[in-house]
Amino acid sequence: MTTLKILAAGSLRAVWPDLVAAFSALSGLKVTTDFAPAGLLRQRIEAGEPCDFFASANKQHPEALLQSGRASEVGLFAANTLCLTVKRDIVTQNDDWLSLLCRDDLRLATSTPLSDPSGDYTWQLFDNIEQRHPGLGMMLKTKARALVGGPDSLVVPAGELAAQWLIEQQHADMFIGYASYAPRLRRCPQLQVISIPAPFNVQAEYGWACCSAAAQPFAAFISSAAAQTILQQHGFIPFTDR
Repeated sequence: MTTLKILAAGSLRAVWPDLVAAFSALSGLKVTTDFAPAGLLRQRIEAGEPCDFFASANKQHPEALLQSGRASEVGLFAANTLCLTVKRDIVTQNDDWLSLLCRDDLRLATSTPLSDPSGDYTWQLFDNIEQRHPGLGMMLKTKARALVGGPDSLVVPAGELAAQWLIEQQHADMFIGYASYAPRLRRCPQLQVISIPAPFNVQAEYGWACCSAAAQPFAAFISSAAAQTILQQHGFIPFTDR
């Protein structure tokens, strides 16, 4: 029986078992998946690591594989946004998402730009802030500490959410990450999850690359209504809502 080898962005880890179970039930095909920051996965594929299907947290990495001949087809399958997670007891009555980011007494952590699309989207958020508040976005780029998602970053233990772990381990007071994690983070009584408003927020577009003919059934499945329902149940936005 054919077993598909998939490399998938780390932010898909929670939803992936449900997606794979639904796909395998329909197709009879088996799947093995390795998770890591999408930028690092792209580098592994470019270095020659075998891969049938690549699921990225952005569309640029799949498109780069298509341009280099390492993928035969690409597409979009989900979207996401960003949110701010903070240690609940540091939030004052007068704070909002932007005032928290600007507080000198709070340490801000992010994922790593270039290696992890979450970091790239966060830097786009800072650019959006800079456009509306000159000087502020640049200050946040200087202040932010890229603690996860890079080749030499802190290793978040398996099963832990980066935002929760970094704050609980006192590496940071707040973290900018994907909003798809918000429902799980809100279950933590010591954390407060704050939405970032649309004029500033960034829409993350999740893309896929079909790297072998054997993966074409999975490429078709991940854009199907069944897959989209599963993705929405895990906090993702339908890719058609763009």
